[in-house]
Amino acid sequence: MSDSARDRLIVGLDVTGRSEAERIVESLGDTVLWYKIGYQLALSGGLPLVGELARAGKRVFLDLKLLDISNTVEKGVESALELGASMLTIHAYPHAMRAATAAANGSELTLLGVTVLTSLDEADVTATGYRLTIPELVALRVSQARDVGMGGVVASPAEAAAIRRAIGQDMAVVTPGIRPTGSAHGDQKRVATPAEALSAGASHLVVARPIVAAEDPKAAATAILAEMDG
Repeated sequence: MSDSARDRLIVGLDVTGRSEAERIVESLGDTVLWYKIGYQLALSGGLPLVGELARAGKRVFLDLKLLDISNTVEKGVESALELGASMLTIHAYPHAMRAATAAANGSELTLLGVTVLTSLDEADVTATGYRLTIPELVALRVSQARDVGMGGVVASPAEAAAIRRAIGQDMAVVTPGIRPTGSAHGDQKRVATPAEALSAGASHLVVARPIVAAEDPKAAATAILAEMDG
């Protein structure tokens, strides 16, 4: 595996309980540099792992998708900074992104605007009340994230190429919904293989179940890194 692939793979610790997350981290060892901590782990005792992983030389993508009044978002970002997160997600609403960038100003925290969840399709977006198609909604949110100074966006690999054309190379494009060749899609609807996502312009790939639910997580992660290199 190359250092480049290792810098771009984020393993989603989508498990319940700190002990299970620690078991996975231990089994992966030096194979993995980045970890994602989302609601499932954060709300089951996993938030202290952010600082512990950071002190161990790992990087943490704190996926809490903040959205609230501006003052609350600012305080949430300040708390994420104290925890030691390297990346933090904000729902890509202009007021929330403006508050987040103000709170993170001068820090090394990369703020990511969440565009449209990879588990949604056009029918889901319509049912939510949006009159825009998914590509139109993603394009709007990407332009707003760029204009307020966010560090990047989270989007499906299906939109990665169009996003990269719109924002150039300076911002991160983090893509969940990554499924290695031959694996099941689960509840994801807009997915891609690692090679497809990287080719489309993704800077980081988030992979959870294909690694954390594998019989041998280290072997699964190594195979994905090799697929990324290939």
